[in-house]
Amino acid sequence: MISERILLSPEEIYEKEFKIDARGYRPQEVDNLLDDVIKDYGEFIKIIHAYEKEYQNLSIENKKLKAEIRRLETKLDEEVSNGSTKEVVSNVDLLRRISQLEKYVYGKE
Repeated sequence: MISERILLSPEEIYEKEFKIDARGYRPQEVDNLLDDVIKDYGEFIKIIHAYEKEYQNLSIENKKLKAEIRRLETKLDEEVSNGSTKEVVSNVDLLRRISQLEKYVYGKE
């Protein structure tokens, strides 16, 4: 997913060879900088994979919770239409319940 957009891998950076001119940069300084870049690339890739996994888990959980909301709304509609509820459920009560479920689903306090 993300690897399609990254141009260089840590291995490619490590294996990169530069031509040396008489007036070029000091190879040791370039190597030290590239070593730091390689470490950063590796860490970025780990972070991205962790976020992708978390995103997938949250997407699955979100789908489950939405299905649960639909199920509960259907059950509530059936109970109201059958007259089996002892109290009348108003639109305000329904909106309050939906709001609480959305807070749970989206993590808003």
